[in-house]
Parts: sequence; structure tokens; C-alpha cells
Amino acid sequence: MRTIDVNEAIDNNPFGRFQWSVVALCALLLIVDGYDVFVAGTVLPTLIAEWGLTKPQAGALQAWALFGMMFGALAFGSLADRIGRKKGIAISFVLFTASTLLTGLASSPDQFKIFRFIAGLGCGGLMPNAVALMNEYAPKRLRSTIVALMFSGYSVGGMVAAGLGIGMIPQYGWKPMFFIAALPLLMLPLVLWKLPESLGFLIRQGQQEKARRIYAKIDPSARLGNDDMLVFTESKGASASVAELFRHQRTLRTLMLWVAFFCCLLLVYLLSSWLPKVLQEAGYAERASLVSLFSLNFGGMVGAIAGGWLGDRFGLPKVVVGFFVAAALSIALIGFNLPAGLLFLTIFIAGATTIGTQILLYASVAQLYNLSVRSTGLGWASGVGRIGAIVGPTLGGVLLAQQLPLQQNFLIFAIPAAVSALAMLVFAISNARRVDAVLLAAA
Repeated sequence: MRTIDVNEAIDNNPFGRFQWSVVALCALLLIVDGYDVFVAGTVLPTLIAEWGLTKPQAGALQAWALFGMMFGALAFGSLADRIGRKKGIAISFVLFTASTLLTGLASSPDQFKIFRFIAGLGCGGLMPNAVALMNEYAPKRLRSTIVALMFSGYSVGGMVAAGLGIGMIPQYGWKPMFFIAALPLLMLPLVLWKLPESLGFLIRQGQQEKARRIYAKIDPSARLGNDDMLVFTESKGASASVAELFRHQRTLRTLMLWVAFFCCLLLVYLLSSWLPKVLQEAGYAERASLVSLFSLNFGGMVGAIAGGWLGDRFGLPKVVVGFFVAAALSIALIGFNLPAGLLFLTIFIAGATTIGTQILLYASVAQLYNLSVRSTGLGWASGVGRIGAIVGPTLGGVLLAQQLPLQQNFLIFAIPAAVSALAMLVFAISNARRVDAVLLAAA
């Protein structure tokens, strides 16, 4: 009888075909998730015109999906620690795709709000569970890069929403943008068939046979027998409670991550909700304003992958601090009446350092907590961030209704990025001290 530490084996073995299939499946799920989130920003100018909404009303309309995402992140993050990541992901996926389809049938703002709230529940539940699952199957040496690569699917979904909006909204209106959400439901059998359950969860549940079958795909040379026992070094310990997030000298780091999440998601949803409308009012054509949303999400994809690569080499906290500083500068510059080419480049950088950094924050949370509370940690950080996401579109609507100069608006929008940079600087210093203390104790 052998005892095999799964966590150690994943760290020491090559990143193989099976794990790449997990990356691909999770990325596909997040493409759909990203489409659902960003499609609202593409249709907002049309909804304002069709339903005669004021800017504060339009901002509140956007916020309903984000309310759902907040509750979904809190509920499904903790639930998946009990029922398994795979089930949590599948339930979330069905919930938001079906509700997004129904949103296309809405004939009033009230109906739109209800369907978007339900869709938000699913979107909020999928993100933390996909990150936690991918974090588990990625070796430590590549973890930031792999998680960021997987999560870049979220930005691809935003690019798809913007691209389809450029071609479809002027000709067919806003409703088909939501009907398209029915197509990803065809992926559900593939998800249920190919997406693996968390090995740590199976081991905690005593399901050794299922765990051995999955592990054999990771390391085919292992030749496991029925008597061999798989263990996961993090699979025992703390219960999945929010109080555990503040133990083991993690209080300051947890709070700083929550501040960063709040401000970062405020920026992501502020920009994705209002950027097309603001640029239209600044004199850009509808097609050009939607191109800005494409640039924002393309930047998010590049920023996530580049940030993950840099994070594995220099440490995520340092990279995140630098990205937030760049976000503050680029967002402030958007309001300075730049030439079109320079404007889209600045928006690209803003996307790289806000949407991209959001993904790096998820990776930071996943690395801070051990397996038994990882989904809970991700769910609560994401849930706190969703409060910022709700504030973002609502604050944008109120500010834009004041008809302040464009430059002044974007200077205000840059403030949360500066706050995030400061919070992550505190996190980085605290994290470094904790690591030094652990190394000193080990010596």
C-alpha cells in the first residue's frame, strides 16, 4: 500500500494533456460568463433610447445583475466547498445561460431587472469555483499563469459581446444579443462529461476510487492499485467558515484584498457599463463606441496573461500594485480628448490593468487560502467585490447626470485604482513579512 500526496505530485509532474483540457473547459465557461456580463454594456445606449431611461435609472438597471453576482458568489462559493466544485459550476452555468436567454424576452425595465438578477446569481457562482478548481490542478510553479490564461476567457467573452454588438445592434436591435445565450447550453453535456471534480474534495469525502481514476489521468505512469491511498496535504483542517479567513495572521491581508476587489470591480463595471455611452456623447459614432468596449476587453485578456506570467516570476502582489498604478494613470488620461488611435490604446491599457488585474486578484486569493476554505475565500472576496461592481454603474449614472466635464469625470474614475494600489501595497508588505516569519521559524 502506497500513500501518494496529490498536491505534491501535481507540483512535480509535467503539466499534461488532461490538465490542459481542464484549462480549455474552464476558459470556455468563462467566455460564456464574460459575454453575459459585458453584453449589458453593449445594449445600454439602446435601452436608454427605447425605454426613455435617465442615466441614474440606467445605472440602477445594470446594478441588478451585479446584485445577483454578489449573492451568487457568496452562496455558491461556500456551497461548492460542501457539494463539490463540479456541481457548483454546472448549476451556476445553467442558471445564468437560461436567465440570459429569458432577458431577451423582457418587455419592460422591471422584467429586465428580474432576469438579470437571476443571471447574476449564476455568473457570481461560476467565477470563484472555476478559479478554485483550476488552481488545484495547476502546479505551483505555473499557477498564476495557468489561472490567468483560463480566466482570460472572461475577457474573450466581453470581446465577443462587443463584436456581435457592432454588427447586430444597429440592424436587429438589442434582444438577439440575449437570445444568443441559448447556444452555450449545448455545452452542458460536455461539461458534465469532461470536467473533473476537485481531487481534494473527493479525498475529503472518502471517494478514493473516483480520485484514483482522475489521478491516473494526471500521472498515467503511477499504476495505482486499489490499496493505494491518495492524500491532499491541504485536504484536512479548517472548516469552510468565513471566520477562518481571518485566522493564521491573515486578517490584514484578507481586508486589503477585499478593498482591492471592491475598487477593482467598481472600475471594471463602471467602464464596461458606461464607456460606450460616454464616448457616444463625446461625439464618437455608435460603432466606434463599441470598439472601445472591444479594446477594453482585449486589454483585459492581454493583461491577465502577461500579469500571470510576470506574477510567477516576480510575485503576484508586486505585479498587481504596478498594474493598479498604471490603471489610475490610463483611466485619468481617457478624458483628455485624445486622438482616436491613442484613445483606444489608452483604453486597452485601462482594460489590461483593471479587467486583467481582477483576474490576478482571484489568483492572489486562491494562493492565500488553503484548500478547505479556498472556495469560501474566493466567494467572499468576489462577493465584497460585487458590492463595488454594484456601486460602479450606479455611481457612473449619477456622476454623468451631473454633466461634469469629461476630463473631470475620468479623474474621479481613476481614484479607486489609486486606492487599490495602496491596499495591495499594504498586502504585499504584510505578505512578505509573513513569509519571512515562516522561513525564520523553519530555520
